[in-house]
Amino acid sequence: MNQSARFWDWIANRYAKQPISDEVAYQKKLQITREYLRPDMDVLEFGCGTGSTALIHARYVKQIQAIDISPKMIEIARVKASEQNIENVAFKCATLDDLGTSDQAFDAVFGLNVLHLVPDKEEAIARVHNLLKPGGVFVSSTACVRDMSLFFRIIAPVFHLVPLLPLVSIFTVNELKSSMTNAGFMIEHEWLPGRNKAVFIVAIKFA
Repeated sequence: MNQSARFWDWIANRYAKQPISDEVAYQKKLQITREYLRPDMDVLEFGCGTGSTALIHARYVKQIQAIDISPKMIEIARVKASEQNIENVAFKCATLDDLGTSDQAFDAVFGLNVLHLVPDKEEAIARVHNLLKPGGVFVSSTACVRDMSLFFRIIAPVFHLVPLLPLVSIFTVNELKSSMTNAGFMIEHEWLPGRNKAVFIVAIKFA
């Protein structure tokens, strides 16, 4: 188990009990996402955490495959799905690289609060592009630390120095958007809820 997986396992129970930090923004993101969903869709969410968002969207699509690197997060997500009697979400401990799914397998991919936590965002975005069908939808919410206040720009590099803490990549919104367009996406929707907030982007794979 790698450093990041150990960290998320360690905080999984506390993470699951935490309230949404910005409920208004979260609900707006859910609403915007639902505008792109259809009942016949096969969806992937990577970095799904304890599964809350996947379970909310489950009723609007055919099925969701939700993955995370933390076994404990996945365990909690499966309990939630069972308690809510939701059967069209499959939770799996995996990364994008070892997903084992063929290209063009999904109509939509969610990457929520995760692109700043992967070792190589360009590689992750390219992988998402390959996994999507032509015209597929990539929904992401990403902390672009380089555009944030001085505190966040100073504290983020510290994560590289403390063994237990996960890697936090530092880039701007424009750099993120460039990575997406270079991979073959068209930015269809962009929303920044406020200073020091994650940017919400809906991107479409060129047909």
